[in-house]
Amino acid sequence: MIGNLDQTVNQLPDTAIINRIIAGEKELFELIVRRYNQRLYRTGMAVLGNDSEVEDMMQNAYINAYEHLAGFEQRSQFATWLTRIMLNLCFAQKRKRLALSSTDQAFNYIHMATPENLLVNKELSKVLEQAIERLPEKYRLVFVLREIEQLSVRETSELLQIHAPNVKVRLNRARTLLKTDLSGYIQANIFNFHLTRCDSMVLYVLSHI
Repeated sequence: MIGNLDQTVNQLPDTAIINRIIAGEKELFELIVRRYNQRLYRTGMAVLGNDSEVEDMMQNAYINAYEHLAGFEQRSQFATWLTRIMLNLCFAQKRKRLALSSTDQAFNYIHMATPENLLVNKELSKVLEQAIERLPEKYRLVFVLREIEQLSVRETSELLQIHAPNVKVRLNRARTLLKTDLSGYIQANIFNFHLTRCDSMVLYVLSHI
């Protein structure tokens, strides 16, 4: 464990740690894991919303990064490179999940008290996730990072290696596409007074007039 090492190593920048790992001090990779666990977890939860899946993707991301450390050219920040690996794994896992199972698992963080509300929110979650999945990848990535992960424009720009104005343009485009995609569903289903309720209302009113 890192506690047995000189604690000054904890203060080293990523590049210095990486160089030492490549040189043979692989035990220092523990520093990388501890340094970026929180960031990868939050990124994973923003995409997958499932704790056990995110933990698996974090493990895979770290292993993938370790195996390719020698190929990291340091043209971007290591944190950006590592997070991009995590994102790629998470989106691949999400596509796999959607192909194998119902999208009812989507957005597990939405909870309501009654069975009726649970059913409604499950349907809304499914519709919203499907709409996000239909976004072109360049818009979907920006939407997830900015709206769900709440990264800044600068952080998103660095992570995706695009200019800041492009981040804003893509986010606006994603919002527009989602609004257009969901407008029909919202008009038909949100606050809709269904026929059975309408029938009950008629019976109630007629019996009281």
